[in-house]
Amino acid sequence: MLEELARREAVPRQRIEEVREQIAALESQLEDEHDRLSRLVITRETVEEILGEAAELIQEPVTAGSAGGDVDAVGGVPVGPPVLGVVTVPPLRPGMRAAMLPRAYRDAVEIMVDAGRAMRAGQIPIPSLPEGGGLLKGV
Repeated sequence: MLEELARREAVPRQRIEEVREQIAALESQLEDEHDRLSRLVITRETVEEILGEAAELIQEPVTAGSAGGDVDAVGGVPVGPPVLGVVTVPPLRPGMRAAMLPRAYRDAVEIMVDAGRAMRAGQIPIPSLPEGGGLLKGV
């Protein structure tokens, strides 16, 4: 009888040990995911900070010659990106005009307005893209 009880006790003890090992593995996985989330949050905050500064540069009034580059005649918006290698689209806000968008996006808006109908992004040819043309994806 005591041997049978000892055998029956061994089974739950083994299960308990297996569950503890699973918990330890899950805790390690949870810690890894917390670290990943932390890095992503920091990255997002940094990108928002950088884009916010770039958007402020776009929003500042620019006169011909003061930016050192070409300036669009409509609204004094710089034609090129405010930061070398960075093209930003400012967040939508009331009173925003198409002239505040980067050149390729302004072209897309003009094409959609001229079409006078709904269009899919893949239907919009954009000649001002760096590649010399193509279809604008993801708009």
